[in-house]
Amino acid sequence: MEQINRMSIEFLGSSFRDPAGFVFKHDGQILRQINITGRESYDQLISSGLYDDLASASLLVRHDEVSPGSPQPDIAYKIIKPVSVPFISYPWEWSFSQLKDAALTTLQIQRKAMQHGMSLKDCSAFNIQFISARPVLIDTLSFEPYREGEPWVAYRQFCQHFLAPLALMSRCDIRLQQLWRANIDGIPLDLASRLLPLRSWFNFSLLTHLHLHAGSQKYFAGKSSVSTQSAKVSRNALFGIIDSLESGIRSLNYLPGRTEWGDYYANTNYSDASADHKKKLLEQFFARIGSQKQVWDLGANTGIYSRVASCHCERVVSFDIDPVAVEKNYLACRNQQNCSILPLLLDLTNPSPAVGWENTERMSLLQRGPADAVMALALIHHLAISNNLPLSRIAAFLANICKHLIIEFVPKTDSQVQKLLATRPDIFPDYHAEGFETAFSRYFSCATADDIAGTHRRLYLYSALEDPKNKMDKYGVLT
Repeated sequence: MEQINRMSIEFLGSSFRDPAGFVFKHDGQILRQINITGRESYDQLISSGLYDDLASASLLVRHDEVSPGSPQPDIAYKIIKPVSVPFISYPWEWSFSQLKDAALTTLQIQRKAMQHGMSLKDCSAFNIQFISARPVLIDTLSFEPYREGEPWVAYRQFCQHFLAPLALMSRCDIRLQQLWRANIDGIPLDLASRLLPLRSWFNFSLLTHLHLHAGSQKYFAGKSSVSTQSAKVSRNALFGIIDSLESGIRSLNYLPGRTEWGDYYANTNYSDASADHKKKLLEQFFARIGSQKQVWDLGANTGIYSRVASCHCERVVSFDIDPVAVEKNYLACRNQQNCSILPLLLDLTNPSPAVGWENTERMSLLQRGPADAVMALALIHHLAISNNLPLSRIAAFLANICKHLIIEFVPKTDSQVQKLLATRPDIFPDYHAEGFETAFSRYFSCATADDIAGTHRRLYLYSALEDPKNKMDKYGVLT
């Protein structure tokens, strides 16, 4: 196979562990090389009908075979161009139901694979992405031929990537999902077993696939590979494992209680007329900047205003810090056809970092930007007052992630800000409209601004300056 200029190639940090192939970017296109070692599995994926079955059911991304040359032609078999994923997200950013749907989709794919004489060789949650609010497998090389009697090699990984975190989120605390960030290959089963309550031992699926599985891992640790791989598992037994895992996953539920943000719109100081006027202003602002490819809605709550934005762009990434709000947003999106909104969990003061080998396997939030436009509605006071972030630093950050910014300034006269200041001293002398406008003028030009009827709040439409003057460096010093 012809070699292409390596200077035009970008190897993706998330794809280097599989000897069957890797993903790279060439001329702005995402491509996947299938190595000679992956030839048998890829050919069987196509010839068995499994690819057509999964792709037609929107369970696996479609691809075309292309011939742009190879960055490593000596080991190349084929180059494929998969359908592009609009936005890469990670399990610690998903709601409970997103992770649950991803788990059930993975089991559905494994069942179909076995019906076509193949099996998933890995069950990484990172191989699942959400497209049009549906979980889809994006790793074409996740399959291998099924061999009678051999155990499912991805069983442990499925339990660590799906069953363990779902059990902890359901039976302990939804915030234990964040253990993912410190355990890139899923939650260790022994850790999950120790954290889960005693009653989880009376759930057959959790007992079998988590507690006893963890004990088995401990027992066989350090023993020879011969002794740990001697057991034969029949085809029917593997289907039984899939059935049992599916039953266990379906039995896990998240019943969110009332939270400040999950019930935000029931306790807001907005009247219906004010909310309608805010939506009307958003429509006008988007009409002014034109259709956008990608919008990030920071502090989106349950996505009411994300839905306004979705009428003016290809997709909206709808971020919020509250797992209840994100759960409600996702369930609403799932019930729609071809929803262009992706709800994700995000603490903007501590966003997803770059993690993994060489800090390159999983991208930070900033590495997945910038967005064409960002909405920051009813957010500025939480950043500036609740988290002591200077307005100048907020402006600098937002200018780094977008071309256009729609932001709502909430003054101290607003009842929500007064609540924040009721339990702490007012140490924010620059937090007023003039201070806000001065800070943001260093990075943005203001296209228009309007008061939201019936409130003390004001909505601004900004465009990022190509060459900001008097900007702040990372130490907060004017340059």
